Amino acid sequence: MKALFFILIFVVIATAIWQFFKILGFFKKDQVVTEKENNINGWLMLGLGVFIYGLMLVTMYKGSIVLLPKLSASLEGEHIDNLFIITMTLIFVVQFITQFLIYFFTFKYRGIKGRKAIFYADSHKLEMWWTVTPTVVLSVLIVYGLWTWNNVQDLSDAENPLIIEVYAKQFQWEARYAGNDNQLGVGHVRYIKGINTMGVDMTDKNSLDDIPVRELHLPKGRKVIFKFRSQDVLHSAYMPHFRAQINCVPGMTTSFGFTPSVTTEEMREYEDTVEKFNAINELRKEKGEDPVEFDYLLLCNKICGSSHYNMQMKVIVEEEADFNNWLGQQKTLAQVIK
Repeated sequence: MKALFFILIFVVIATAIWQFFKILGFFKKDQVVTEKENNINGWLMLGLGVFIYGLMLVTMYKGSIVLLPKLSASLEGEHIDNLFIITMTLIFVVQFITQFLIYFFTFKYRGIKGRKAIFYADSHKLEMWWTVTPTVVLSVLIVYGLWTWNNVQDLSDAENPLIIEVYAKQFQWEARYAGNDNQLGVGHVRYIKGINTMGVDMTDKNSLDDIPVRELHLPKGRKVIFKFRSQDVLHSAYMPHFRAQINCVPGMTTSFGFTPSVTTEEMREYEDTVEKFNAINELRKEKGEDPVEFDYLLLCNKICGSSHYNMQMKVIVEEEADFNNWLGQQKTLAQVIK
């Protein structure tokens, strides 16, 4: 397969060089493009169009294994999925029609003696339609996108939210839950010392009941507000299954919120997830690797250094009773940092 790929590259480069020197030959007065050459180029263009469409369909089918599950794991993510589907459908339809017209008319109106293409010098009606239509469509998408963004970013009306700070640094994540007071203590890099790796101000009374963790647990059906800090460089907190992502910027706090709607166990049993992980484990089996099971993950989506690929944290979504039981077993910062 690799040999065929290199052969194709060689053929493309050789053809490009040949065409380049042929174009240079057009400066000769006695050289004229023949009808036969136009006919060949027209058929080649039509063949290229068929190849492009075939390649697009094959890659969409083969690449489906790495796509996210169709089921969003957060309530807010459902609107993001709707926006994505609407946008991609419009792009696909417009691209399909536009590309078809390009290849079809290039073929239809190739240089053949006695054939002329229809030419419109000016059309105010056509100009109006292809200006107004995209304007209206894009305006609707922008308004829907702003509403969706505000739905994720406006955290003021959340009732009894769970507040979590996530701390990014090369090359790992740390986190702490707001304690019984539901308020996080002040954090800053100048307070980093010893086991106080998140730089929490232990003189702040709100810090004492904060709960440090290395694995995130989230309750199903309860709003979760995340606050992000970075110790060193620009990172990006990415939770793909919840359709959530935001940059972690040194020197400032960023945030987003969502409501988990599917537990880890429910997502593991979801048909699309089962199908994908069966395929993944078949490939791992062929390589002699152990099978894996689905887990939600917090990933870094900015290349932040040599071990960027390894920067991830496991996220477990569970029923609220199970979450409360787990949280009650964790030690507070006052107990950890004595």
